[in-house]
Amino acid sequence: MRELITTDGTRIAYRDTGGEGPPLVMLHGWGQTQAMFRHQVADLSPGRRVVTVDLRGHGLSGKPRHGYRIARLARDVLELVDHLRLERFDALGWSMGVSVWWSFIDQYGTGRIRRFVAVDQPAAVAAVPWMTPREQQDSGAIFDVSELLALGAALAAPGGEQVRADFVRGMFSGDPDPETLAFVAEQITSTPAYAGVPLLFDHCAQDWRDVLPRIDVPTLVIGCEGSHVHPDSQRYIAEQIPGARLHVFPSDVANSHFPFLENPAAFDAVVEKFLSAAPDDDEPYGVEFP
Repeated sequence: MRELITTDGTRIAYRDTGGEGPPLVMLHGWGQTQAMFRHQVADLSPGRRVVTVDLRGHGLSGKPRHGYRIARLARDVLELVDHLRLERFDALGWSMGVSVWWSFIDQYGTGRIRRFVAVDQPAAVAAVPWMTPREQQDSGAIFDVSELLALGAALAAPGGEQVRADFVRGMFSGDPDPETLAFVAEQITSTPAYAGVPLLFDHCAQDWRDVLPRIDVPTLVIGCEGSHVHPDSQRYIAEQIPGARLHVFPSDVANSHFPFLENPAAFDAVVEKFLSAAPDDDEPYGVEFP
């Protein structure tokens, strides 16, 4: 594990395998850590350099009293890839990590991104009143603004630990593997409420639909039938990003928001095939990526 001190004095913990081949930078979701990608670091690194990071307020990174906005997290990632001198890299985000990449693209463009993988993140998490019912459905909104406020208040209040545990459990369908559920529940404890609650609010209040048509690099969108994020929202995202591909894991392959933990072999095979494809292998959207 290595660390970077950002321009605002925050310590960012990251891991760099230092391997050969195109670098792959992977970003985790809200309340989680780079350990989410433990299988991918092991399975994908033989053919490439893999970089994972604990975003500020998470895991082993610093937990200052400032900077809990998606835009600041995107700035942290920019400073990290600058620090590592990555002029060209593949970008993978999962859940909130996708939003961080969308913010990165919105602010800094796609000039340094070779390929982009977006895993199971709605284009807008909270349904605002000015969205039509169809827009709310397409965006993948999980709750409305009042529910978001209530969740944040409950997470910040005494007893927030149980609210947090219930929130994690809601990301699994059916009966999850006890070890996987326990691992996820343990990782989320590293993010204190003073960091997690404002970041969750900022994250859920964003609407990234206007960014999607401006993503001009080969993109793979990954969804999962068993996730609390509806697969139709991932289909919408793939339709909005020019030329994007889509892969939705059926529930008998992975049954949660965490396909990379539930079935790493299946997840890694899809990601590896996309990242290693030759440029002329890219197909327009229309047929789901096998």
